Amino acid sequence: MAQVSAVEGNRQLLDGGAMFGNAPRPVWEKWIAPDELGRIPLACRALLIETDGRKILCEAGIGAFFEPKLADRFGVQSPDRHLLIENLAALGVQPDAIDYVILSHLHFDHAGGLLPTYKEMQEGRKELVFPKAKFIVGEQAWARALNPHSRDRASFVPELNQLLQTSGRLIVYPKDQLPAEISRRFEFIESEGHTPGQMHTLFKGDTKKVFFCGDLIPGRPWVHLPITMGYDRFPEKLIDEKAAVYQRAEKEHWLLFFTHDPGAAASEVKSSASGRYEPVQVQEQLIRQEV
Repeated sequence: MAQVSAVEGNRQLLDGGAMFGNAPRPVWEKWIAPDELGRIPLACRALLIETDGRKILCEAGIGAFFEPKLADRFGVQSPDRHLLIENLAALGVQPDAIDYVILSHLHFDHAGGLLPTYKEMQEGRKELVFPKAKFIVGEQAWARALNPHSRDRASFVPELNQLLQTSGRLIVYPKDQLPAEISRRFEFIESEGHTPGQMHTLFKGDTKKVFFCGDLIPGRPWVHLPITMGYDRFPEKLIDEKAAVYQRAEKEHWLLFFTHDPGAAASEVKSSASGRYEPVQVQEQLIRQEV
């Protein structure tokens, strides 16, 4: 039996114009309402997969590691609490029960949750919050984190890179061989449009496949092919990558898991008569759903 759960971490607020790239505000504000500063709420949602006696976490959200000034700049909600850890505990899952953490890439809103809270780090806690987990990251994404471009340098956390390197539990794929229990159930699909080597997890459940979208498709509004983010490295390439994913996803009825959608955890995708891809079978939450 395989089960999947959506586990929310700390949310954040980011500029809606940046999140919707070249889409004009009169269009995107109908999808997600901005606040008085033009910011939109974004989830930082992790996917918990429980299968074959193991617990695998896809990403760790933004966490609560930022100093107060930066937490305010990036709109981190409840910045003094590590909500991912709290919400895992609500499912009966303690940090030492996580066997693997799969990271699509190492931008802070996807990997910052591996760090303790800012207060804990100020008090001297310097270890990763999942003490027994092995961490899987793609080779290109890891190289980018170690040597970022000036355009996205601020998106990475050098201290996190160092902790991963010294943990003795880092698996850089494909340079390092995947454990058998991962290679049997998981397929990894890379994309380049958002950041080099973003590695998307495709989990092969007993009855359904679940695709971790990461920043390729942050949520339902971004399902529409032309909609990309201002943060994306190559928007036109990203559009082509989405189209390639949809061809398989629609045919095989994948469940697309959304990291940043503030109102929904997942959906399937279907092309309309006009050829436009749209989210269908939307699920606001996932709590130990069998797949």
